[in-house]
Amino acid sequence: MDEIVGFTKVSDDFYIPLSFRGKETFQQSEGIVLAGDVGGTKTNLALFHFKEDTLKSIKQESFKTNDWTSFLELMASFQSNDLPAIDSICLGVAGPVIDGKVEGTNFSWELDEKEIARALKGERVSIINDMEANAYGLSVLAKKDLVEIKEGAWMRGNAAIISPGTGLGEVGLYWDGAHYHPFASEGGHCDFSQRSELDLRLWRFLQKKYGQVSWERIVSGPGIVNIYEFLLEDKKIPEPESWKNKLNDGDSAAAISKCAKDESFEICREALELFNVYLATEAAQMALKFKALGGIFIGGGILPKIIDMVDKDVFLHHFVQSDKMNTLLEKIPVNVILNDESPLLGAAFCAARNLPKK
Repeated sequence: MDEIVGFTKVSDDFYIPLSFRGKETFQQSEGIVLAGDVGGTKTNLALFHFKEDTLKSIKQESFKTNDWTSFLELMASFQSNDLPAIDSICLGVAGPVIDGKVEGTNFSWELDEKEIARALKGERVSIINDMEANAYGLSVLAKKDLVEIKEGAWMRGNAAIISPGTGLGEVGLYWDGAHYHPFASEGGHCDFSQRSELDLRLWRFLQKKYGQVSWERIVSGPGIVNIYEFLLEDKKIPEPESWKNKLNDGDSAAAISKCAKDESFEICREALELFNVYLATEAAQMALKFKALGGIFIGGGILPKIIDMVDKDVFLHHFVQSDKMNTLLEKIPVNVILNDESPLLGAAFCAARNLPKK
């Protein structure tokens, strides 16, 4: 990552003008910002020099979150004597942020703005939801960073992002007539809604396993594994012994995705197909709840890796499926975000929001 300029075009006739909690531009601000994207699988940190709405990279590093007992322990490893002093920090964290504090949803850390500020000897520390950071990251996307999987008309109106990863992140963007205002959501933990007999059988399978069945149990990396295990039981198909070893060696969801591409075990392909069906279904639910005429964006690390396996016709069929609102859903474009640094860059611009004027 070299220089990143904010507030760029998404297409020839569509911008995503964002309000960073009351600020739309920071051209008079300058300083060193630390951005963090803290998730259940990995934590990305980056140090930037910010000047005239532009980020210039100083240092960037990725860590396995569960290898560390706390953010401050990880931060001690990231820092070194040759790095400049930090003027502002913003961390996008996977979990509900309340009064500057958050407990990780799929990892054991607790983060507190005041504690981090004391430890790092700085006053300007903000913690936001990781999906809110993802939404702010839309300000730096270009058209090449998006892949359309459902056509629609770019219109001014509310928008939303759904991000399958270690968990299922969801965030809304309210349109005030001039700018978008991201707001955090924990919609991925809402109950899974069934449409078919197959869905009911999947729900029963997961209800025995977890009790309550949320969308995150299905539309996520672990959700791919859940769907795969359900299909094995539902179809009463034994796993090949050679495949069992691959599945248990590391990232099971990634192994299933690779198997689906290789077509080495039919159940893997079917699991990915069902995952895409349920992603389309929940994306449509968000589109209706937020009246997201500004579009649905799909973030996270899963879709970019399997984008060539997404059947657009199947996605369209399950997205545009409502008792009374099909006409509305037909208008809404759905795009996959290919730039996996979007949440980190969004956090960096949020950190810049707190820089003093020079």
